[in-house]
Amino acid sequence: MHKDIKNIVMSEEEIQTICKDLGEQLTKDYQDKPLVCIGILKGSVMFMADLIKRIDTHLSIDFMDVSSYHGGTESTGEVQIIKDLGSSIENKDVLIIEDILETGTTLKSITELLQSRKVNSLEIVTLLDKPNRRKANIEAKYVGKKIPDEFVVGYGLDYGEHYRNLPYIGTLKPEVYS
Repeated sequence: MHKDIKNIVMSEEEIQTICKDLGEQLTKDYQDKPLVCIGILKGSVMFMADLIKRIDTHLSIDFMDVSSYHGGTESTGEVQIIKDLGSSIENKDVLIIEDILETGTTLKSITELLQSRKVNSLEIVTLLDKPNRRKANIEAKYVGKKIPDEFVVGYGLDYGEHYRNLPYIGTLKPEVYS
């Protein structure tokens, strides 16, 4: 375990089991549909890579880079689109892949934008869900695990662009960010 980690919230094995289970469900739900998986950068990259390997149907991928944190541990509520999609999603079934759903502010903005682009369907899959933090009226159809209201890092999640490369998800020791 990394010296800055207080405790592990999700082990590498638990993450992979969740990816397998979600992949099986998504395979059933999107069989023979024009699926576009949209990863929300940067946090979703590791989850997206492991998840799409387990979706056994034709799909394409794209990415959006959005931010509402601007370097801190709390969402500012102001959503900034840094990189938009590279191709049209009109008449496609869209699956937004997110690392964590907290306040929902960012995802609410993204879903409204993508729905305006005339998609067939739009759903969200998230590895982690913190329902106690929700400010926007939005839920993910596919959830890996609900977690308590603690700031977590690892497996794509960061604090100041650090810890993304950890193969598990954990909480930081208080002295690291205080």
